[in-house]
Amino acid sequence: MRSSNPVFSRRGFSRDNGHAGFNATPQAGAPATGNPYAQGTAANPYATNPYAQTDIQGAPQAPARPDVMTIDDVVTRTAMTLGTVIVAATAAWWALPVDKENVGTAIGIALGAAIVGFVLSLVNSFKRRPSPPLILTYAAFEGVFLGVISNIVSVYWAPGAAMQAVIGTMAVFAGVLIAYRTGLIRVTRRFYGFVMAAAIGFSLLMMVNLLFAVFGGGDGLGFRSGALGIIFGIVAIVIGACILALNFKQVEDGIAYGAPREESWLAAFGLTVTLVWIYIEMLRLVAILSGDD
Repeated sequence: MRSSNPVFSRRGFSRDNGHAGFNATPQAGAPATGNPYAQGTAANPYATNPYAQTDIQGAPQAPARPDVMTIDDVVTRTAMTLGTVIVAATAAWWALPVDKENVGTAIGIALGAAIVGFVLSLVNSFKRRPSPPLILTYAAFEGVFLGVISNIVSVYWAPGAAMQAVIGTMAVFAGVLIAYRTGLIRVTRRFYGFVMAAAIGFSLLMMVNLLFAVFGGGDGLGFRSGALGIIFGIVAIVIGACILALNFKQVEDGIAYGAPREESWLAAFGLTVTLVWIYIEMLRLVAILSGDD
């Protein structure tokens, strides 16, 4: 199940009807239905390379070579990518003042960084092999954008909004991780399709709203302010939480079926994109709620 959405993996997700934790491994002799990693050489992208091995019944086994993806690799790469975002955001916060005389310049730089970050996210999504320099460059530009808009929101709308958004993002991450590990969230084919449809539909709706705002002035169709803004902000955060579950399943499948170690960069990229999405929506929601006080 392949997606061109930067948030999702190019490798696909499991379509089984159950859940599994990060330490789960495929069962020997289990029917290979739906999971692209569990369908033998024709469907498993790693089955023809030395990273993936099978037993006499054809079920993938734990990889024997050291150059395969592990949870430590994913954690390390994700920490590096998120660390780059944080460092760039902090630098932009302090280096680009947002007072009335300089806010226009800061916004211009932030929009430029956002455009570059978006282009790099597409490049990283469509590359056949993950590129650590490009992923870290994306993180740096995204950090500049986040640093400026966080500072603007904190100065003009809601003091302390950035910290509240960070705490909210961490809470969502922890909550989804616990729900995934305990089986409260099951990543099935239906779940994947629902999340994909919701994410694409929401993105298209926000693009239409942005076009109306650009050419018609104001807040476009009014989806990002007032009561509607609160509702759509919550919807966006819920969609981001669901995408996190897909990211976790991507990591789990890659580890279980012997993905090359370089794929941990792709997993880190997906997690970073999703967490940035959630943070932005948290920040927007805090600003709206503060404005309604």
